[in-house]
Amino acid sequence: MFNPSREQVRNFFIAAWRKQHASEALTAMESMAVDIISLHPEYHPMLEDPEAVAREFSPDDGQVNPFLHLSLHLAIEEQLSIDQPPGIRAAVATLQLARGNRHDALHEVLECLGETVFNAQRNNAPPDGAAYLECVRRRGG
Repeated sequence: MFNPSREQVRNFFIAAWRKQHASEALTAMESMAVDIISLHPEYHPMLEDPEAVAREFSPDDGQVNPFLHLSLHLAIEEQLSIDQPPGIRAAVATLQLARGNRHDALHEVLECLGETVFNAQRNNAPPDGAAYLECVRRRGG
């Protein structure tokens, strides 16, 4: 299982964004990351700051961790590409129709995924794929 460090994840997004701007070849995963980053212009300056790798983003300060946000987006895109958990692709398609916008729908999926990961950590258990899928389906109406 791939288990990158915080710095490796942050460097991955920063390097992908830099490579995009330098017109360098991107891997499939970097291309997916760049597509996600492109949807978040509010993160562009941070991704161009070499000191961002060490920066702390505290929810107690009301800050969203942009690297976590991008990572969750990337995880969702991977889930959709293989329909894992089974049915996620259809549930997201329904949610997208309900919201009328793919990115808005994905942010709702991101909330469900974040809740699923939080519950797994809190309960010291694996993520509950069925609960995650049900959360997405509920949001799709």
